[in-house]
Amino acid sequence: MKETGREAATRVAMEAIQQSGFAPQDIGYTFVSNCFGMAEHQGHVGPLINNGLGIPDTPSVTLESACSSSSAALHEAFVHVAGGFADAALVVGVEKLSHLDTLTATSYFAIAADYPFETKNGATFPGLYATLANAYRQAFPTKDEMFGAIAVKNHANAARNPHAHFQKEISMETYLASPMIATPLRLYDCCPFSDGAAAVVVAAKEFVKKPVTEPLVFRASARSGSVTDMQDRPDLLGLPATRTAGAKAFRQAKMEPKDVNFLEVHDCFTIAEVMALEDLGFFPKGTGAKESAEGVTARDGKLPVNPSGGLKAKGHPVAATGASQVVEIFEQVNGLAKGREVPKSETALAHNVGATGGSCSVHIFSRR
Repeated sequence: MKETGREAATRVAMEAIQQSGFAPQDIGYTFVSNCFGMAEHQGHVGPLINNGLGIPDTPSVTLESACSSSSAALHEAFVHVAGGFADAALVVGVEKLSHLDTLTATSYFAIAADYPFETKNGATFPGLYATLANAYRQAFPTKDEMFGAIAVKNHANAARNPHAHFQKEISMETYLASPMIATPLRLYDCCPFSDGAAAVVVAAKEFVKKPVTEPLVFRASARSGSVTDMQDRPDLLGLPATRTAGAKAFRQAKMEPKDVNFLEVHDCFTIAEVMALEDLGFFPKGTGAKESAEGVTARDGKLPVNPSGGLKAKGHPVAATGASQVVEIFEQVNGLAKGREVPKSETALAHNVGATGGSCSVHIFSRR
């Protein structure tokens, strides 16, 4: 991304506002997510974006919830609009890290873990998720190819996504030949750091007059947290925050997993996709990897998962990831996901996790 973070954020914000049929002056509040402003020596990004949109008087706030930052911002925008504090609110997530060397970028990323107890003692996010993967493999029969099938599937989807970081397919042979990063996770089990920006407009239905494209309808907006450090958790066979946030979301929507047509879930590592599907109730515990390997989660399968390519291949622009999941759902519903369409797109779920599950947001959307 040659643009600066603020330039990219302002550009996608304007595109989102125009797609909604609004003018910038219709935005009553701006919620911005940007975890690593220090990478560009820039904080307090909200007013800068609003200035670029020509609405300097509009209030803004920057929210940080690690990798789930823009989905947390989406929840706050939903609450703001549903509570009558604004007719329309803007959510923008942005991250720019590619100009940094790997060690610096990794060091920034690691601050989302518990520094004194995890990071300072040598734990990395690949290492922490490898701990989850090892616990899973010890509890349930899991072959390397089961995780590999998730990576292959998500790369195949990303190859059809013009927004994706990695627009290329991989084979199972390529996956199995890739180097081990943190046993049992290989290179192709791990998502990249990505530059990116995504924006969403949240508005009261009475305020939406002439949208350029079909709006999504919120069915649920739920968040949860959990114990951050793994050594304090009762088990390592999933993320407690996903279970809680997912249950809240389904209660709000008065729906069950069987009512969802497709999902965008937080697959920072392939094991994360498996655990998300089980924690959300789509597959019984211990069966997610097997179901994925059998093609159930393929784009043309019974339950399409991550048609965007997911964090694994679409990319992980950290604070922009949650909003980018909603953009994928929006494009699927509006027939804009050319070449990667899912068979049915009436109802979709977006699941976004912060770090190793200290934060989690689950949103459910449907066609208007």
